Amino acid sequence: MTNRGAVILGLLIIGAIALDVMIYGSEHLVFLGKKFTDMLEWMAFWR
Repeated sequence: MTNRGAVILGLLIIGAIALDVMIYGSEHLVFLGKKFTDMLEWMAFWR
């Protein structure tokens, strides 16, 4: 991945999170964060 692609992907992720917080609020971000760490641990098992 090039630097430009990484920056674009990062901006898209940050924009999606910001839009989600503006529309739905930030209460569910803790739940999503916990699920994300669970997914990372599961993926590390298969590495």
